[in-house]
Amino acid sequence: MFGRIDHTNYPPKQNVLIWDGKCGFCKFWKTRWEEKTKGKIRFKTYQEFAQNFPDIPLKEFKKASRLIEPDGKVYSGPDSAYRSLWHSGTTFHHELYQSNNFFRKFSDHAYNHIAKNRHFYFRLTKFLFGNNPLNLKHYWIFYLVLIILILFLL
Repeated sequence: MFGRIDHTNYPPKQNVLIWDGKCGFCKFWKTRWEEKTKGKIRFKTYQEFAQNFPDIPLKEFKKASRLIEPDGKVYSGPDSAYRSLWHSGTTFHHELYQSNNFFRKFSDHAYNHIAKNRHFYFRLTKFLFGNNPLNLKHYWIFYLVLIILILFLL
């Protein structure tokens, strides 16, 4: 389970999302988020950037992504993604995470499960959405219709 870190004493000049540069699943979704946030957030791997935050243990960067804002506020795990989307104008998820305990616990649990099974979820992501994060193919709709059709025919 990732640790929640609320603040750093070494704030960046611009919002920065720190992620695992060796994770294909992370890279796929980082690319998607980077386009959505349109330069409002810098994206750096923990391998290249964690040393800029000596008050955050390296092991915590290895466990979860972190969005760090210029006021020193740190958002961890799923809320780093939700807060990143907040910067793009999609505020619903971050606000729900902050206000709803059930949604927060569910998100944290799902995030931890995905983090422990990244390879599987990366393959699943490509199966459902294709290989290009900038041009998602919604194959999952086809698969869903196919399953419904098969069930109907049985």
